[in-house]
Amino acid sequence: MNGKGPDDAGDPAAPPALEWKFAQVFGERTAGEEVQEVDIISAIEFDKSGDHLATGDRGGRVVLFERTDVRAHGCRRDLERLDYPVSRHPEFRYQTEFQSHEPEFDYLKSLEIEEKINKIRWCQTANSALFLLSTNDKTIKFWKVQEKKVKRISEMNLDPSQAVGNDSSASSSTPGPGSWLPNGGCSYNYMGNDFSFPPGGFPSLRLPVVASQETSQVAKCRRIYAHAHDYHINSISTNSDGETFISADDLRINLWNLEISNQSFNIVDVKPANMEDLTEVITSAEFHPAHCNTLAYSSSKGSIRLLDLRQSALCDNHSQLFEEHEASSSRSFFTEIIASISDIKFGKDGRHILSRDYMTLKLWDINMDSSPVATFQVHEYLRPKLCDLYENDSIFDKFECCLSGDGLRVATGSYSNLFRVFGCVAGSTEATTLEASKNPMRRQVQNPVRSARSLSSLTRVVRRDQPVAGAEGPGIDANGNSYDFTTKLLHLAWHPTENSIACAAANSLYMYYA
Repeated sequence: MNGKGPDDAGDPAAPPALEWKFAQVFGERTAGEEVQEVDIISAIEFDKSGDHLATGDRGGRVVLFERTDVRAHGCRRDLERLDYPVSRHPEFRYQTEFQSHEPEFDYLKSLEIEEKINKIRWCQTANSALFLLSTNDKTIKFWKVQEKKVKRISEMNLDPSQAVGNDSSASSSTPGPGSWLPNGGCSYNYMGNDFSFPPGGFPSLRLPVVASQETSQVAKCRRIYAHAHDYHINSISTNSDGETFISADDLRINLWNLEISNQSFNIVDVKPANMEDLTEVITSAEFHPAHCNTLAYSSSKGSIRLLDLRQSALCDNHSQLFEEHEASSSRSFFTEIIASISDIKFGKDGRHILSRDYMTLKLWDINMDSSPVATFQVHEYLRPKLCDLYENDSIFDKFECCLSGDGLRVATGSYSNLFRVFGCVAGSTEATTLEASKNPMRRQVQNPVRSARSLSSLTRVVRRDQPVAGAEGPGIDANGNSYDFTTKLLHLAWHPTENSIACAAANSLYMYYA
């Protein structure tokens, strides 16, 4: 991860390519089944421990999954300390779900507000309760999910011999109208009958019998953060201090305290005095994983800005700017559109930033802002099809990206429910294409992957290119397979500590491990 090319000496040997295997699927479609729009998954997020996974959908629901194989083997940290091999692949089970957002209508602007979940972010756990943030286009909500014990009463334990008066007997297990209660009391006289009971009441106190204590997950909305964004929220990110988070729309980034829902601080504002002068918008924002004063945001022009909150209350000036300039001779009508960054992620170490634009994945070192240390070609085979992509609006699709916990690999989605995994260690040629299905390797590339240095060795850029097959015929991708623009894998997440990936294909959640 030092920015050296594959030909540089002194680099350790790159790790071998991973062999990915199918683990689980939730919500698998049967052949010919029509997918409802509200069921399509729109957000995926692992918590920091990797023991919980949350998904959001276009219907405003949040579904939680919990890991089960860790419990079967005992404490995972103890097993790792003992170097005990955990042979089973990661297994998750459905935990609970709740309705996070409902469709709304903004009467002032005459706009419908969709219930679709745009982003989910986990917060720090406390007292075995789970906390998470979810947002749609306008409103952010803070949820607490906790296990509650539900006591069930099997019987009231009434003694029929003690019930007297008016030929009534407590034959049922629960007191009904006109029946006697334990310890000398009687129920309300619904029927208008006269009641009598023994002098001094009943000699013994009888209590209800608790047959079982079932547990269920209960989600409660603790706070609602609203009315702070004029434009659609595209990002939320929790801070490492555990107390604050940011929310970003097209023109502004706001800083919130988790405990205060009626006040936020505007820390970035790119809105010009005259909207006709607007040249770029904010597309994604993320806090540094360790430094609570540092955050990054990307723009539609393909640049990433690093901010230091200690410099000023309003971060008009960035501390670092990361952007790669394209030669003017190669510019076209589509240059700015495909340069727009749809997602950024910090590496776990905080030193690297991964960005995804329409054509590529780029890995940046925050100590070197002149160019990315690695560029991975994802959609190069689509370059001859940009006109068609523009006509059907596919060119505006926003693909997410993710890094492995060890920082050795990166992943992102593509069309035809495919996703790509690249090795980003210097010298690595790993470039795996997988399909979101029970047989993920069936779309695997048969030809060896080319690894080429950039034109200028001074930039120390590593490029992973696959043979361009886009010009061979319509609908053929880099692997010789037909591609389908209607099936796209936009959302995926990498487990924080293991080589396990969760990805969404329409309404289905697929999980893979290596």
